[in-house]
Amino acid sequence: MTWFAAVRADWSMAHILKTLNSWFWWENIWMPINVTWAHFVDRDGLVFPKPHQLYATIPYAFVLLIIRFLSERYIAIPLAKALGIKNVRRVKPQPNPVLESYFRECSKHPSQSEIQGLAKKCNCTVHLVEKWFRRRRNLEIPTVLRKFQEAFWRFSFYLTSSIAGFIFLYDKPWFYDIWQTWVGYPFQTLLPSQYWYYMAEISFYWSLLFTLGIDNKRKDFLAHVVHHLAAIGLMSGSWCGNYVRLGTLVIFVHDTADFWLEAAKMFNYARWEKTCNVLFIIFSIAFFITRIILFPCWILRATLYQPTYYSTTPVIAYFLFNGQLLILQGLHLYWGYLIFKILRRFIFLKAAAKLKSPCAAEKPEVSVVPG
Repeated sequence: MTWFAAVRADWSMAHILKTLNSWFWWENIWMPINVTWAHFVDRDGLVFPKPHQLYATIPYAFVLLIIRFLSERYIAIPLAKALGIKNVRRVKPQPNPVLESYFRECSKHPSQSEIQGLAKKCNCTVHLVEKWFRRRRNLEIPTVLRKFQEAFWRFSFYLTSSIAGFIFLYDKPWFYDIWQTWVGYPFQTLLPSQYWYYMAEISFYWSLLFTLGIDNKRKDFLAHVVHHLAAIGLMSGSWCGNYVRLGTLVIFVHDTADFWLEAAKMFNYARWEKTCNVLFIIFSIAFFITRIILFPCWILRATLYQPTYYSTTPVIAYFLFNGQLLILQGLHLYWGYLIFKILRRFIFLKAAAKLKSPCAAEKPEVSVVPG
């Protein structure tokens, strides 16, 4: 009887998964009317993106992690030393299971009465307990060199992606005429450059997700998890629906501003304030051009308005992707407002001695979700 119940439970679970899978891949979600997945079989020189190809992004992500490790160790560290950044070695506190347990489970900043109680429990002085907590807290703070290494990796990827994106797109008609993104849709062939552009971007966000636990700890840790998952989901969805032409444009628009910010961070860590300020201003200009002007007037126009000329019955994906892209634009406006406040303080407050560098206001990652 137990064996029969187990078999029945397995069959029920398999049936549920099969049903969910069929609903997820329902043609009316992904593609125009009268088009099925059977039409997406390679033929007559046409090559289409296939959902199973996205599995390759996982091993590609580990390749990127290897590249990141090598570049941070053999390029970023020597560059940081050349810029005057020293590797500060933190003194580790003596192993103490009682204090470690209290630090992790109760408080990193115990009160004076709590410190006295811990001192009695550990049979040591109050001064030693205070020193232990101070040293333990310092271990949680990333060193300037570690921050520089992480910024260098992001700068390297965004710069490489921007250059590669321009090389891949500059001779494509849809780079100059956005209407061309819909000509022949959904039967648009997948180019090798588009394949590698997508694989690299999705793999990059997988790699960031894998290293969230060891990267510099941020207060908005959960926001970064959601951000990376949303980026992967949006790019993967546009891949499955063959919105690749538009997807590559969205990726390019986002990456072209981000490497300027990472460069500004690197020089901020090196205390090159004037260079940092110049780079931040360049980033701000690039951000406003790409995110506040080009994205709504170019990308959103192509996703919201132009599809109505090619189909009178929008598919569900039309509303799903445009909803997320509109949320993305809302984030652009929010970040633009914060950047404007920093620039206003930087430009109009001329008291240089009191002026805080815009780079010192290190904000969370602005490379919001590519679509």
